Amino acid sequence: MKYYIIAGEASGDLHGSNLMKALKQKDSSAEFRFWGGDLMEKQGGTLVKHYRDLAFMGFLEVAMNLRTILNNIKFCKEDIQKNRPDVLILVDYPGFNLRIARFAKELGIKVVYYISPQLWAWKEGRVEIIKKYVDEMMVILPFEEEFYKKHGVHSHFVGHPLLDAISTLQNIDVEEFKTENGLNEKEIIALLPGSRKQEVEKMLEMMLSVRPYFKEYQFVIAGAPSLPKEFYEKYVDENVHFVSNRTYDLLRCSKAALVTSGTATLETALLNVPEVVCYRGSKISYAIAKRLVKNIKYISLVNLIMDREVVKELIQNDLNTKNLVVELKNMLEGEKRTQVLKDYELLREKLGGKGASDHAAEVVLNLL
Repeated sequence: MKYYIIAGEASGDLHGSNLMKALKQKDSSAEFRFWGGDLMEKQGGTLVKHYRDLAFMGFLEVAMNLRTILNNIKFCKEDIQKNRPDVLILVDYPGFNLRIARFAKELGIKVVYYISPQLWAWKEGRVEIIKKYVDEMMVILPFEEEFYKKHGVHSHFVGHPLLDAISTLQNIDVEEFKTENGLNEKEIIALLPGSRKQEVEKMLEMMLSVRPYFKEYQFVIAGAPSLPKEFYEKYVDENVHFVSNRTYDLLRCSKAALVTSGTATLETALLNVPEVVCYRGSKISYAIAKRLVKNIKYISLVNLIMDREVVKELIQNDLNTKNLVVELKNMLEGEKRTQVLKDYELLREKLGGKGASDHAAEVVLNLL
């Protein structure tokens, strides 16, 4: 079978690569053509465009790069029409992917959506697009299945693919990790500032502002695979270090973490690291988002899944040095740290067992 997969972000690259791996195990003749990243490329096939050329953050940034986005959509349609896959698999990334879904469906190509857009937060009307142009919808958060059912759309809750990725990790030696990466003997606070350049620049300065209050710890930045090492050099000094392409290992060796909102908040929780969730967008983008997002109390996946505050979220003006210091201290020692770790156990239970990628591959092959 010929599979065409579109993932527009780092998290989509991870989940797309695991789905490709599962599909290869079930379909020995699988051929892949995809938009994604390094992890998907390792599974074989043809990388059409890297997600580093696709990811634009916030309403203002999207508007400024509109010509690039429209050119990418045009190119993608032409590429699909030329290669005529048996199935198009869309991984999140709704602004782009929903346009492509309609195009592919009108060509008579089967369309599968893996990892639902957050329609329950905003743009709920897009459900009608999914109902019309998507043959199979696969969701990874337990409450999403009920959301789609309410709108008359059948969906498959396949479990969360992060459980698959994390279940394959081998035990790690903390001291060995420190030696390999030139770290000192102090305990580690991990910094996960995001994967997009503009996002990282915005978040790292704020995260690093807490350094004078935690001199007994060392800070280690998790480098995004989409950004070069040189980009981070201006932030590194004798007690701020940088690790590239080893985020999971870094987290498993850390006492706590400061994490930019996104999939990384859930990854950090599933790796059992107490965290403070951080987010600050441009004033214009944030103002627009506040008007559009409805009835959503939280921005982190951890709190959304649990439907209560498990980890502290510092958003926009609340994200300042004073609040970061208070909340990070709570994650390093004391009752709040203990409670967060207990809540993480309940979170894993809610997400179901491992096997999401395998389940998703079955849904695709059953459709075909």
